[in-house]
Amino acid sequence: MSADTMRAVVQDGFGGPEVLRIEQVARPVPLPTEVLVRVHAAGINPVDWKTRGGSGMAGLMGEPPFTLGWDVSGVVEEVGFGVTTLRAGDEVYGMPWFPRVANAYAEYVTAPARQFSRKPAALDHVHAAAVPLAALTAWQSVVDTAHVQAGHRVLIHAAAGGVGHFAVQFARHLGAHVIATAGAARHPWLKELGADQTIDYTTTRFEDATAGVDVVIDLVGDDHDRTSTRSLKVLRPGGLLIAVPAGVSPELAREAEAAGVRVTPFLVEPDGAALTTIAGLIDAGHVAVEVEDTFPLEQAGAAHARGEAGRTRGKLVLTVPD
Repeated sequence: MSADTMRAVVQDGFGGPEVLRIEQVARPVPLPTEVLVRVHAAGINPVDWKTRGGSGMAGLMGEPPFTLGWDVSGVVEEVGFGVTTLRAGDEVYGMPWFPRVANAYAEYVTAPARQFSRKPAALDHVHAAAVPLAALTAWQSVVDTAHVQAGHRVLIHAAAGGVGHFAVQFARHLGAHVIATAGAARHPWLKELGADQTIDYTTTRFEDATAGVDVVIDLVGDDHDRTSTRSLKVLRPGGLLIAVPAGVSPELAREAEAAGVRVTPFLVEPDGAALTTIAGLIDAGHVAVEVEDTFPLEQAGAAHARGEAGRTRGKLVLTVPD
């Protein structure tokens, strides 16, 4: 390996986890306003395996070959012309370029400096890499879109997952009454994170267990037991459903209008400033980060298979050794 190349996980076609393989590729060079980051860990998200299979962000990324991944934690190796916010040696984390190709499953990435933030001091790179996409999705849903305030009743579906466990903590930090759906085994942990009420979706219809909700953060979607449509029933008049994974179909929009509630699709955006705020909450002890397991970069396929099997508590992370 030369200084001009690096290892990266590449896929030449769409398919199952077996399409992911390690390859030697050109090492990127930072343009003006960009930084080159030596990746120490890369987070894995559902959008990764969806894109690998041809859905997710595949339509935006074009035909393979390409390298997956958006969550990064590492160290700035080089700064491009004009960068004043970061310097070589800084430990950073971020979700660069989403939803365009970011190439996070690799030894190095380049991206605009302001799409990164200094990583939380309290976290190692593995846990920091678990934060960006999931936490930004939760933050931009709870804070920027729903404007959750003290006293609001917030229902979070798939609360034990990567996005869900952050959404529970952010909503609780803002003073909301948090209702979380998850399997019963996750309930004690979710209550530790701040959930006021937990509902076992495997035994109880959530619409039979709660009502008068101000905001629903739906991380499941109508593809699974019509979760979005059923959620309209628990909203108060004028309440808001944020449909994260599948967006808002014409049918869902019509049913929401008839019910007198609001619905909106959602897609996360890079936001270095929000990551700085989130890092402050983590370092202050207000937000915990859950990593269920790690895999070396060479085992990206195995990590995807584990994630697709479902019921992960928190996040899975790829490690990138020196």
